[in-house]
Amino acid sequence: MTLLIADDNVRMRETLRRLLTHHFTTDITIHECADGLDAVASAQMYHPDWILMDIKMEHLDGLAAAKAILLTTPQSKIIIVTSYDEPEFREEAEKIGVTGYVLKDNLFSLLDIFRE
Repeated sequence: MTLLIADDNVRMRETLRRLLTHHFTTDITIHECADGLDAVASAQMYHPDWILMDIKMEHLDGLAAAKAILLTTPQSKIIIVTSYDEPEFREEAEKIGVTGYVLKDNLFSLLDIFRE
């Protein structure tokens, strides 16, 4: 399985990496990037099975990046991982077609999405 973590906070990327490597017993490859433009380029390069995407990032926000990625790499499943619980962000994410929306203060709910 190949994953892409897109978050401008290096500590959050490290936390997600640890959570995922601890959870999955199979071989996984994890790529990381720090902004939306790099997320789009990395998705096209690596064709990840899953993408964990923050919303607020430089150069291109996570929702715009998710929309662009799903146009060119529709097989990737995107989970928004954010601190923002505003309804407009959730509605936009749903409209774009992301697989899930997880708040950073409840990262273990990510595991439920992977199990589904």
